Amino acid sequence: MTSLPLDGIRVLDSTYVFALPYTGGQLADLGADVIKIEGPGRPDITRGGGLYGTFPDNDPGEDWWNRPSTYQLLNRGKRSLALDMSQEDGREIFRELVKVSDVVMENFTPRVMRRWGLDYPNLRRLRPDIIMVSNTGYGHGDGPYSGYPAQATTQEGTHGHCWVTGYPNDEPSKAGRSFVDFLSTWSAMLAIGAALRYRNRTGKGQWVDIGMYQAGVMFLSEYLMDAIANGRAGERIGNRHPHRAPQGAYPAAGDDQWITLSVGDNDEWQELCRLMARPDLASDTQLSTLAGRQTHHDAIDDAIAQWTRQTDKYELMHLLQAHGIAAGPVLSGREVHFDPHYRSRNFLERVEYPEERGIGPRFLMGRPYSLSKTPLQIRGPAPTFGQDNIHLLEALLGQPPARVAAWAEQSIISSIPTTGEPSPTLDPQELVQRGQLAEWDPDYKARLGI
Repeated sequence: MTSLPLDGIRVLDSTYVFALPYTGGQLADLGADVIKIEGPGRPDITRGGGLYGTFPDNDPGEDWWNRPSTYQLLNRGKRSLALDMSQEDGREIFRELVKVSDVVMENFTPRVMRRWGLDYPNLRRLRPDIIMVSNTGYGHGDGPYSGYPAQATTQEGTHGHCWVTGYPNDEPSKAGRSFVDFLSTWSAMLAIGAALRYRNRTGKGQWVDIGMYQAGVMFLSEYLMDAIANGRAGERIGNRHPHRAPQGAYPAAGDDQWITLSVGDNDEWQELCRLMARPDLASDTQLSTLAGRQTHHDAIDDAIAQWTRQTDKYELMHLLQAHGIAAGPVLSGREVHFDPHYRSRNFLERVEYPEERGIGPRFLMGRPYSLSKTPLQIRGPAPTFGQDNIHLLEALLGQPPARVAAWAEQSIISSIPTTGEPSPTLDPQELVQRGQLAEWDPDYKARLGI
């Protein structure tokens, strides 16, 4: 059996929504024993579906809290402990788990773990080499925003992305639904790897304190440097680029089909003109420089669109790439499943669910990397709520069955959430008619081979 990179590492994952739950799922892929901890009266918001995922076959089922798609993606391969940490007995169980764990992840506002006596100084008393990861909107400390709640959908304003995302003379815009969540996921992965390396060398733990708004700022480095060096605030330029032209998304053959391309220098511009059979553009001295092409970008876009809309987007990509021009098709979520390169990379992995879950086989996103010496895969489906309560308390912590039964009676542990409700489900065809879905395939299972 192949040894995985994080075999033997145990992670307590007391986190909610997206950023660190996804970190936990990635750690589980790498071999860590990840225990997801939720309160019986505070289940993860992704269990409700709606904004945070859909129910398989659009059916909430009797145990709707175990079924939404986003919950499945983020929590694959974990174990589940439904533990009420607002009660002292629940916190005492958590302390006992800390003693036999390597990493603790949490994303409460700073006051919560301090109030419970579970902040880093207190966890160190339980296990001196513990690694703690805190993920908040603005980080811990004495800063004026540190106590504010936040989520990725508001964070893009605070780290500058909205200012430079959007179209000229239009309002600031977001980059998708929760861009900074992913940035915090990968920041946590890197920090945990570094902290484990440090612990291996020194025997000492670390507190990793992530401020999500700072994770986003790192990806605006050129704008920050331009402001420092030149006093320029940057601007919204849509699909264009300050140092490449032409660049944009252009219509391809078919309904709502698109191709992106980007020209980096004069030689690439000449090659694009040749492919479009437009010698007039190639010889136009007004377009022979980057500055000239940027000045006349609108007219160039019109010419490119006339050419691209006649040809399939994949065919265009292969043609342009063969001649040294960066290009790629614009894929919908559906098309990602069938893209040959995604399939060759095994990016979408088939996960089998136990028959009693009523979910069947499904595809989940894997990882954006592979390891040459260690084949990786999703190690199992996301757990049901409180699925591992008994095993964790009795086998891992050695608690007597009578005490565990008493905790269940007192709702300190639970296998059913005491709050929450499923998001309403609507007929997919109705959503298409409303314009909330672009398309729906009634035969999607057959198309995916599940």
